[in-house]
Amino acid sequence: MERIRLYLSTEHPCGYLPQRTARSLFVDPDFTLNPQRYEMLLSQGFRRGGDHVYRPRCSGCAACIPARIPVRDFAPNRSQRRCLKNNDDLVMEIRQELSDEQFDLYRRYLRGRHSGGGMNPEDKPGFHNFLDCGWGTAEFWEMRLDGRMVACAVVDRTPQSLSAVYTFFDTDLPDRSLGTYAVLRQVMHARDAGMDHVYLGYWVPGSQKMEYKRNFHPLEILASRGWQVLET
Repeated sequence: MERIRLYLSTEHPCGYLPQRTARSLFVDPDFTLNPQRYEMLLSQGFRRGGDHVYRPRCSGCAACIPARIPVRDFAPNRSQRRCLKNNDDLVMEIRQELSDEQFDLYRRYLRGRHSGGGMNPEDKPGFHNFLDCGWGTAEFWEMRLDGRMVACAVVDRTPQSLSAVYTFFDTDLPDRSLGTYAVLRQVMHARDAGMDHVYLGYWVPGSQKMEYKRNFHPLEILASRGWQVLET
């Protein structure tokens, strides 16, 4: 890959660990991105938010660890098999654009999960800027129960991988574990398509909302010696 100019952000409150600050390296917005180039960046620990591609670069902290699932080696555990069975009545539809129906579900999700406020935008323009992508292949996987959308996974497709961008769902259905179900559907889809990985963003030890990623085995993390399986 050709050289890429990177820009370091200013410090801001960390969204994962309380009482910490964070900084990110951003890929030059003038650099031409496409799914092939983005896949290379994913393999180096970057991910996107909207059209921007970044990687954490915090002073004195390396808690955000890139994580991915090697789909050919993955086998669901008992709890995940139960999750698949509990949701086998859902119908999935893949859309290419964000919709008002998705925005309504997203707002209900934020109220149910992040009622005290958070880092995610709550207005409609912010919703689009956060999840849509002008240079990539962003897909919106809607999961429906009797025609009603109960979950939506935002998924980036690259030549040999999927990247789980964000998932929002009906928080009144906790027994369905819809966040886990969305990841399992991505793993199955990637394996059936002959892909190599599903990227999960960052695993953050000590962050409760990121701890679920440890439940997918094997899970690979990016360390100083490259990608390696996380020991359980």
